[in-house]
Amino acid sequence: MNQHSDLILRELGPGDHPRWDAFVTACPEATFFHRSGWQRVIEEAFGHPTTFLYAERDGKIAGVLPLAQIRSRLFGNNLMSLPFCVYGGVAADDEEAAGALIDAAREKAENLGVEALELRHRERRLPDWPGKDLYATFRREIDPDPEQNLKNIPRKQRAMVRKGIKAGLESARDDDTERFYDAYSQSVHALGTPVFSRRYFQLLLEVFGDDARVLTITKDSRTVASVLNFYFRDEVLPYYGGGTSEARALKGNDFMYWELMRQSAEQGLRVFDFGRSKVGTGAYSFKKNWGFEPQPLPYAYHLVKADRVPEVNPMNPKYQLFIKLWRKLPLGVTRWLGPHIVKNLG
Repeated sequence: MNQHSDLILRELGPGDHPRWDAFVTACPEATFFHRSGWQRVIEEAFGHPTTFLYAERDGKIAGVLPLAQIRSRLFGNNLMSLPFCVYGGVAADDEEAAGALIDAAREKAENLGVEALELRHRERRLPDWPGKDLYATFRREIDPDPEQNLKNIPRKQRAMVRKGIKAGLESARDDDTERFYDAYSQSVHALGTPVFSRRYFQLLLEVFGDDARVLTITKDSRTVASVLNFYFRDEVLPYYGGGTSEARALKGNDFMYWELMRQSAEQGLRVFDFGRSKVGTGAYSFKKNWGFEPQPLPYAYHLVKADRVPEVNPMNPKYQLFIKLWRKLPLGVTRWLGPHIVKNLG
Protein backbone atom coordinates (compact mmCIF):
# COMPACT_ATOMS: atom_id res chain seq x y z
CA MET A 1 0.00 0.00 0.00
CA ASN A 2 2.08 2.92 1.29
CA GLN A 3 5.71 3.36 2.22
CA HIS A 4 6.95 5.18 5.32
CA SER A 5 10.76 5.28 5.62
CA ASP A 6 11.82 1.63 5.39
CA LEU A 7 8.32 0.45 6.32
CA ILE A 8 5.83 -1.07 3.93
CA LEU A 9 2.13 -0.99 4.84
CA ARG A 10 0.00 -3.90 3.73
CA GLU A 11 -3.47 -5.34 4.28
CA LEU A 12 -3.97 -8.70 5.94
CA GLY A 13 -4.32 -11.42 3.34
CA PRO A 14 -5.35 -15.09 3.58
CA GLY A 15 -1.77 -16.27 4.04
CA ASP A 16 -0.82 -13.65 6.63
CA HIS A 17 -2.85 -14.87 9.60
CA PRO A 18 -0.16 -17.02 11.30
CA ARG A 19 2.49 -14.28 11.19
CA TRP A 20 -0.03 -11.60 12.24
CA ASP A 21 -1.05 -13.66 15.28
CA ALA A 22 2.55 -14.51 16.12
CA PHE A 23 3.28 -10.78 16.23
CA VAL A 24 0.21 -10.10 18.39
CA THR A 25 1.24 -12.79 20.87
CA ALA A 26 4.72 -11.31 21.21
CA CYS A 27 3.88 -7.58 21.18
CA PRO A 28 3.40 -6.12 24.70
CA GLU A 29 0.88 -3.54 23.42
CA ALA A 30 -1.32 -6.11 21.70
CA THR A 31 -4.46 -7.62 23.21
CA PHE A 32 -6.82 -10.48 22.46
CA PHE A 33 -8.77 -8.03 20.32
CA HIS A 34 -5.87 -7.58 17.92
CA ARG A 35 -6.04 -11.21 16.83
CA SER A 36 -6.66 -11.80 13.13
CA GLY A 37 -9.73 -13.93 13.83
CA TRP A 38 -11.76 -10.80 14.55
CA GLN A 39 -11.77 -10.05 10.83
CA ARG A 40 -13.82 -13.15 10.10
CA VAL A 41 -16.03 -12.64 13.16
CA ILE A 42 -16.93 -9.05 12.29
CA GLU A 43 -17.48 -9.73 8.60
CA GLU A 44 -19.51 -12.95 9.01
CA ALA A 45 -21.48 -12.09 12.16
CA PHE A 46 -22.28 -8.47 11.34
CA GLY A 47 -21.52 -7.92 7.65
CA HIS A 48 -19.24 -4.93 8.27
CA PRO A 49 -16.27 -4.28 5.96
CA THR A 50 -12.85 -4.55 7.58
CA THR A 51 -9.32 -3.42 6.78
CA PHE A 52 -6.62 -5.09 8.87
CA LEU A 53 -3.43 -3.08 8.31
CA TYR A 54 0.09 -4.13 9.20
CA ALA A 55 3.48 -2.44 8.89
CA GLU A 56 6.34 -4.56 7.64
CA ARG A 57 10.08 -3.90 7.92
CA ASP A 58 12.69 -6.19 6.40
CA GLY A 59 10.03 -8.85 5.87
CA LYS A 60 8.89 -8.82 9.51
CA ILE A 61 5.70 -7.35 10.94
CA ALA A 62 6.43 -4.29 13.08
CA GLY A 63 2.88 -3.19 13.90
CA VAL A 64 -0.80 -3.96 13.36
CA LEU A 65 -4.01 -1.94 13.27
CA PRO A 66 -7.34 -3.74 12.71
CA LEU A 67 -10.16 -1.52 11.44
CA ALA A 68 -13.86 -2.00 10.71
CA GLN A 69 -16.47 0.40 9.39
CA ILE A 70 -20.01 0.57 10.74
CA ARG A 71 -22.41 2.53 8.56
CA SER A 72 -25.88 2.94 10.01
CA ARG A 73 -28.76 5.37 9.44
CA LEU A 74 -29.56 5.25 13.14
CA PHE A 75 -26.10 5.35 14.70
CA GLY A 76 -23.88 7.01 12.13
CA ASN A 77 -20.93 6.10 9.94
CA ASN A 78 -17.66 5.46 11.77
CA LEU A 79 -14.36 3.64 11.35
CA MET A 80 -13.23 1.86 14.52
CA SER A 81 -10.48 -0.24 16.00
CA LEU A 82 -12.28 -2.26 16.87
CA PRO A 83 -16.09 -2.44 17.15
CA PHE A 84 -17.46 -4.96 19.68
CA CYS A 85 -14.02 -4.98 21.35
CA VAL A 86 -13.02 -3.10 24.50
CA TYR A 87 -9.43 -2.62 23.34
CA GLY A 88 -7.91 -1.99 19.95
CA GLY A 89 -5.99 0.72 18.19
CA VAL A 90 -2.42 0.30 17.06
CA ALA A 91 -0.02 -2.27 18.50
CA ALA A 92 3.56 -1.79 17.33
CA ASP A 93 7.20 -2.45 18.12
CA ASP A 94 8.19 1.20 17.73
CA GLU A 95 6.78 4.69 17.25
CA GLU A 96 7.65 4.83 13.57
CA ALA A 97 5.49 1.79 12.80
CA ALA A 98 2.72 3.07 15.06
CA GLY A 99 2.76 6.50 13.42
CA ALA A 100 2.64 5.05 9.92
CA LEU A 101 -0.37 2.90 10.77
CA ILE A 102 -2.23 5.76 12.45
CA ASP A 103 -1.56 8.00 9.45
CA ALA A 104 -2.93 5.29 7.15
CA ALA A 105 -6.04 4.92 9.31
CA ARG A 106 -6.69 8.68 9.22
CA GLU A 107 -6.26 8.70 5.46
CA LYS A 108 -8.70 5.80 5.09
CA ALA A 109 -11.26 7.49 7.36
CA GLU A 110 -11.10 10.64 5.27
CA ASN A 111 -11.33 8.74 1.99
CA LEU A 112 -14.38 6.87 3.26
CA GLY A 113 -16.00 10.09 4.42
CA VAL A 114 -16.91 8.72 7.84
CA GLU A 115 -17.99 10.87 10.74
CA ALA A 116 -15.05 9.83 12.92
CA LEU A 117 -12.18 7.41 13.37
CA GLU A 118 -12.19 5.79 16.83
CA LEU A 119 -9.08 4.08 18.23
CA ARG A 120 -9.67 2.12 21.43
CA HIS A 121 -6.23 2.06 23.01
CA ARG A 122 -5.87 0.71 26.53
CA GLU A 123 -3.03 3.13 27.30
CA ARG A 124 -2.93 6.80 26.33
CA ARG A 125 -1.22 7.20 22.97
CA LEU A 126 -2.85 10.21 21.26
CA PRO A 127 -3.27 12.92 23.93
CA ASP A 128 -3.94 15.63 21.34
CA TRP A 129 -6.94 13.81 19.83
CA PRO A 130 -10.45 14.41 21.24
CA GLY A 131 -11.63 11.80 23.74
CA LYS A 132 -14.28 11.10 26.34
CA ASP A 133 -14.28 9.90 29.93
CA LEU A 134 -16.97 7.28 29.53
CA TYR A 135 -15.29 3.92 30.15
CA ALA A 136 -12.87 2.39 32.61
CA THR A 137 -11.36 -1.06 32.60
CA PHE A 138 -10.65 -3.28 35.61
CA ARG A 139 -7.56 -5.49 35.69
CA ARG A 140 -5.79 -7.18 38.59
CA GLU A 141 -3.18 -9.85 39.15
CA ILE A 142 -4.36 -13.30 40.19
CA ASP A 143 -2.56 -14.80 43.18
CA PRO A 144 -1.40 -18.41 42.68
CA ASP A 145 -3.21 -19.26 45.92
CA PRO A 146 -7.03 -19.32 45.50
CA GLU A 147 -7.53 -18.68 49.22
CA GLN A 148 -5.48 -15.51 48.97
CA ASN A 149 -7.62 -14.39 46.04
CA LEU A 150 -10.71 -14.86 48.20
CA LYS A 151 -9.12 -12.80 50.99
CA ASN A 152 -8.29 -10.07 48.47
CA ILE A 153 -12.00 -9.54 47.79
CA PRO A 154 -13.44 -6.87 50.16
CA ARG A 155 -15.47 -8.25 53.05
CA LYS A 156 -19.00 -7.45 51.85
CA GLN A 157 -18.40 -8.82 48.38
CA ARG A 158 -16.61 -11.85 49.81
CA ALA A 159 -19.75 -12.58 51.82
CA MET A 160 -21.74 -12.72 48.57
CA VAL A 161 -19.27 -15.22 47.13
CA ARG A 162 -19.52 -17.39 50.25
CA LYS A 163 -23.33 -17.37 49.99
CA GLY A 164 -23.02 -18.66 46.44
CA ILE A 165 -20.67 -21.40 47.60
CA LYS A 166 -23.03 -22.39 50.43
CA ALA A 167 -25.97 -22.49 47.99
CA GLY A 168 -24.41 -25.57 46.45
CA LEU A 169 -23.80 -24.06 43.03
CA GLU A 170 -21.75 -26.06 40.55
CA SER A 171 -19.73 -25.11 37.48
CA ALA A 172 -18.99 -26.80 34.17
CA ARG A 173 -17.40 -25.88 30.89
CA ASP A 174 -19.79 -25.94 27.93
CA ASP A 175 -18.72 -26.79 24.39
CA ASP A 176 -21.62 -24.81 22.90
CA THR A 177 -23.52 -21.60 23.68
CA GLU A 178 -27.01 -22.94 24.43
CA ARG A 179 -27.09 -22.48 28.21
CA PHE A 180 -24.96 -19.37 27.96
CA TYR A 181 -27.32 -17.71 25.49
CA ASP A 182 -30.33 -18.38 27.71
CA ALA A 183 -28.72 -16.68 30.72
CA TYR A 184 -27.10 -13.89 28.73
CA SER A 185 -30.24 -12.91 26.79
CA GLN A 186 -32.31 -12.75 29.97
CA SER A 187 -29.78 -10.40 31.58
CA VAL A 188 -29.44 -7.95 28.71
CA HIS A 189 -33.21 -7.88 28.28
CA ALA A 190 -33.53 -6.76 31.89
CA LEU A 191 -31.00 -4.00 31.19
CA GLY A 192 -32.89 -2.81 28.13
CA THR A 193 -30.02 -3.69 25.80
CA PRO A 194 -30.40 -5.47 22.43
CA VAL A 195 -29.02 -8.99 22.36
CA PHE A 196 -26.37 -10.32 19.99
CA SER A 197 -27.23 -13.19 17.68
CA ARG A 198 -26.58 -16.81 18.56
CA ARG A 199 -24.41 -17.03 15.45
CA TYR A 200 -22.05 -14.39 16.82
CA PHE A 201 -21.25 -16.42 19.92
CA GLN A 202 -20.96 -19.64 17.95
CA LEU A 203 -18.46 -17.92 15.68
CA LEU A 204 -16.38 -16.80 18.65
CA LEU A 205 -16.01 -20.39 19.82
CA GLU A 206 -15.36 -21.59 16.29
CA VAL A 207 -12.77 -18.96 15.37
CA PHE A 208 -10.85 -18.78 18.65
CA GLY A 209 -11.09 -22.41 19.70
CA ASP A 210 -9.73 -23.13 23.16
CA ASP A 211 -9.10 -19.42 23.71
CA ALA A 212 -12.86 -18.79 23.95
CA ARG A 213 -14.60 -20.91 26.57
CA VAL A 214 -17.99 -20.93 28.27
CA LEU A 215 -18.33 -21.49 32.03
CA THR A 216 -21.87 -22.25 33.20
CA ILE A 217 -23.14 -22.25 36.78
CA THR A 218 -26.01 -24.55 37.77
CA LYS A 219 -28.18 -25.42 40.74
CA ASP A 220 -29.72 -28.90 40.64
CA SER A 221 -29.01 -28.98 36.88
CA ARG A 222 -30.81 -25.65 36.29
CA THR A 223 -28.85 -22.89 34.58
CA VAL A 224 -28.21 -20.01 37.00
CA ALA A 225 -25.49 -18.00 35.24
CA SER A 226 -23.01 -18.33 32.41
CA VAL A 227 -20.03 -16.43 31.05
CA LEU A 228 -18.04 -16.55 27.81
CA ASN A 229 -14.35 -15.95 28.52
CA PHE A 230 -11.38 -15.06 26.35
CA TYR A 231 -7.87 -16.32 27.10
CA PHE A 232 -4.76 -14.47 25.95
CA ARG A 233 -1.21 -15.15 27.10
CA ASP A 234 -1.51 -15.33 30.92
CA GLU A 235 -4.83 -13.45 31.09
CA VAL A 236 -8.47 -14.41 31.39
CA LEU A 237 -11.16 -11.98 30.22
CA PRO A 238 -14.78 -12.74 31.25
CA TYR A 239 -16.39 -10.90 28.36
CA TYR A 240 -20.08 -11.76 27.92
CA GLY A 241 -22.10 -13.05 30.84
CA GLY A 242 -25.46 -13.08 32.51
CA GLY A 243 -27.76 -14.76 34.96
CA THR A 244 -31.27 -16.20 34.96
CA SER A 245 -34.04 -15.15 37.32
CA GLU A 246 -32.50 -17.29 40.09
CA ALA A 247 -29.08 -15.69 39.93
CA ARG A 248 -29.73 -12.81 42.33
CA ALA A 249 -31.14 -14.94 45.13
CA LEU A 250 -28.43 -17.59 44.79
CA LYS A 251 -25.61 -15.07 44.27
CA GLY A 252 -24.96 -16.84 41.00
CA ASN A 253 -22.96 -14.07 39.34
CA ASP A 254 -20.75 -13.60 42.40
CA PHE A 255 -20.04 -17.32 42.53
CA MET A 256 -19.45 -17.45 38.78
CA TYR A 257 -16.71 -14.83 38.75
CA TRP A 258 -15.10 -16.28 41.84
CA GLU A 259 -15.16 -19.76 40.35
CA LEU A 260 -13.55 -18.43 37.16
CA MET A 261 -10.86 -16.70 39.20
CA ARG A 262 -10.27 -19.84 41.26
CA GLN A 263 -9.93 -22.03 38.19
CA SER A 264 -7.70 -19.50 36.48
CA ALA A 265 -5.33 -19.46 39.45
CA GLU A 266 -5.10 -23.25 39.31
CA GLN A 267 -4.39 -23.05 35.57
CA GLY A 268 -1.46 -20.71 36.17
CA LEU A 269 -3.06 -17.57 34.74
CA ARG A 270 -1.87 -14.33 36.28
CA VAL A 271 -4.23 -11.52 35.21
CA PHE A 272 -7.99 -11.25 35.66
CA ASP A 273 -9.36 -8.67 33.22
CA PHE A 274 -12.87 -7.74 34.34
CA GLY A 275 -13.35 -5.67 31.18
CA ARG A 276 -14.74 -2.21 30.70
CA SER A 277 -17.74 -0.58 32.32
CA LYS A 278 -19.32 2.82 31.97
CA VAL A 279 -18.37 5.17 34.79
CA GLY A 280 -21.14 5.50 37.35
CA THR A 281 -23.09 2.38 36.37
CA GLY A 282 -24.00 -0.65 38.44
CA ALA A 283 -21.41 -2.78 36.65
CA TYR A 284 -18.74 -0.20 37.46
CA SER A 285 -19.65 -0.32 41.17
CA PHE A 286 -19.84 -4.13 41.13
CA LYS A 287 -16.26 -4.43 39.91
CA LYS A 288 -15.00 -1.85 42.40
CA ASN A 289 -16.68 -3.87 45.15
CA TRP A 290 -14.43 -6.78 44.13
CA GLY A 291 -11.42 -4.65 44.97
CA PHE A 292 -10.52 -3.77 41.38
CA GLU A 293 -9.29 -0.25 40.71
CA PRO A 294 -10.78 1.44 37.62
CA GLN A 295 -8.32 2.40 34.90
CA PRO A 296 -9.71 5.06 32.52
CA LEU A 297 -9.79 4.00 28.87
CA PRO A 298 -8.36 6.80 26.71
CA TYR A 299 -10.27 6.15 23.51
CA ALA A 300 -9.17 8.70 20.90
CA TYR A 301 -11.09 10.19 17.97
CA HIS A 302 -10.09 11.77 14.69
CA LEU A 303 -13.12 13.79 13.59
CA VAL A 304 -13.75 13.78 9.85
CA LYS A 305 -17.32 14.92 9.19
CA ALA A 306 -18.46 15.02 12.82
CA ASP A 307 -18.07 18.19 14.86
CA ARG A 308 -18.04 16.31 18.16
CA VAL A 309 -17.14 12.88 19.53
CA PRO A 310 -19.88 10.31 18.71
CA GLU A 311 -22.15 9.35 21.62
CA VAL A 312 -23.48 5.94 20.60
CA ASN A 313 -23.98 4.44 24.07
CA PRO A 314 -26.82 3.79 26.53
CA MET A 315 -25.79 6.80 28.64
CA ASN A 316 -26.93 9.12 25.86
CA PRO A 317 -30.25 10.62 27.06
CA LYS A 318 -31.87 10.23 23.62
CA TYR A 319 -31.76 6.43 24.00
CA GLN A 320 -33.46 6.27 27.42
CA LEU A 321 -37.00 5.94 26.05
CA PHE A 322 -35.85 3.12 23.76
CA ILE A 323 -34.31 1.29 26.75
CA LYS A 324 -37.53 1.57 28.78
CA LEU A 325 -39.63 0.26 25.89
CA TRP A 326 -37.18 -2.56 25.15
CA ARG A 327 -37.50 -3.90 28.70
CA LYS A 328 -41.25 -4.27 28.19
CA LEU A 329 -40.96 -6.39 25.05
CA PRO A 330 -41.31 -10.18 25.37
CA LEU A 331 -37.97 -11.98 25.64
CA GLY A 332 -38.62 -13.92 22.43
CA VAL A 333 -39.17 -10.71 20.49
CA THR A 334 -35.93 -9.18 21.77
CA ARG A 335 -34.00 -12.31 20.79
CA TRP A 336 -35.35 -11.99 17.24
CA LEU A 337 -35.10 -8.22 16.82
CA GLY A 338 -32.03 -7.45 18.94
CA PRO A 339 -29.33 -8.76 16.57
CA HIS A 340 -30.57 -6.47 13.79
CA ILE A 341 -30.04 -3.44 16.04
CA VAL A 342 -26.95 -4.30 18.06
CA LYS A 343 -24.84 -5.07 14.98
CA ASN A 344 -24.79 -1.33 14.25
CA LEU A 345 -23.77 -0.20 17.72
CA GLY A 346 -20.16 -1.37 17.80
